[in-house]
Amino acid sequence: MQRLTPLLVGVLLTWLTPVGAQTPDYIIQSNGAPMRALVQPPGQTPRLATPTPTPTPTPAAVRADAPASGALAAKPATRGKIRIGVILPTESSALGEAAAVVRSGVEAAAQVDQSAELYSVDATGDNVVERYRAAVADGVNVVIGPLSRESIAKLAPSVTVPTIALNSIDRQAAANPKLYSLSLIVEGEARQLARLMRDDGRANPLLVVGGDALSQRLGKAFADEWRAVTGKPARQMAFDANDMTQLLQAAGQADAVALALEVAQAAKLKSALTPDVPVYGTSQLNVGGVQPELAGVRFIDMPWFLMPAHPAVQRYPHPAVPLTRQTERLYALGIDAYRLAVQLAVSRPGAAVRLDGVTGDLKLGRDRAFERQLPAGVMGGNALQ
Repeated sequence: MQRLTPLLVGVLLTWLTPVGAQTPDYIIQSNGAPMRALVQPPGQTPRLATPTPTPTPTPAAVRADAPASGALAAKPATRGKIRIGVILPTESSALGEAAAVVRSGVEAAAQVDQSAELYSVDATGDNVVERYRAAVADGVNVVIGPLSRESIAKLAPSVTVPTIALNSIDRQAAANPKLYSLSLIVEGEARQLARLMRDDGRANPLLVVGGDALSQRLGKAFADEWRAVTGKPARQMAFDANDMTQLLQAAGQADAVALALEVAQAAKLKSALTPDVPVYGTSQLNVGGVQPELAGVRFIDMPWFLMPAHPAVQRYPHPAVPLTRQTERLYALGIDAYRLAVQLAVSRPGAAVRLDGVTGDLKLGRDRAFERQLPAGVMGGNALQ
């Protein structure tokens, strides 16, 4: 069994620089952080949860016998079965292995629930519209994918069946009532952390923000939400590993500290604080393994890691190959994407959609984006509060 080489913290896609007039593309957990590909022996692919073999029809648009005109005859799904199209860039050099992890989660859920058959298609931004149309013509009822914001924007005008994009949707993308968004965006966690601290009775927190792009985004989302829910600005300071004197003084005057930091920075600051200072963070800090320096930090993360007794967590198998904590979040995302796809396939248009998911309590919110409510835990133990 090959073990996948650990990713850098929060890695999932290459930064596209401002010079290229583009924004970070793949928003899953650390959307926007640099990516280092999952390393594996040449010629091998990562072996994850082994699925029960299911038919993977070739899209009619790329079959040798497809009509030259492009006219496609729809095929019904197996009687009584929902047909889910899984349209991911599994052959992409940049996103292929991340897509494989997501698809493995989808397949694991399909094995357990057996309420739908899967129709897996590789597609990139260049051919996603063509492959999508072919899948729908072959009888797909609902679609999971694409991953990249570029592919989502290209596909948006052509969406004709309920489609769960695994990323946030650009405001510039064409509005489509059948296009939904399911992602692990960090801004959502930062906003929830602000509400959690407010509900815990914190009134004068100190927000500590690192200089990297992800921490900056976390800090901004937290500050905006804190002002929205309390009517007051959060005191904010930049992290400086070389001189923490003023930072520690400010922390002593606050009733809690919120961390928008990389793990190493968070560990250094937490070790320097007195034990009586309440410290909060997001799932960015939960990288697995022993983290004694962060013991006592109150944080939020998905039930997949924090709630082993959760019925859905117990129901679905974990990956057959060990993954990093960050990468396994993609696997869990695949599980919930499948479960939501089944719901959307049988729901009436406009119906409320909720799921007690392994990635959080999911609720369809505004702009057809699924909002996640996460449980809270304490670093260094399994107790949930």
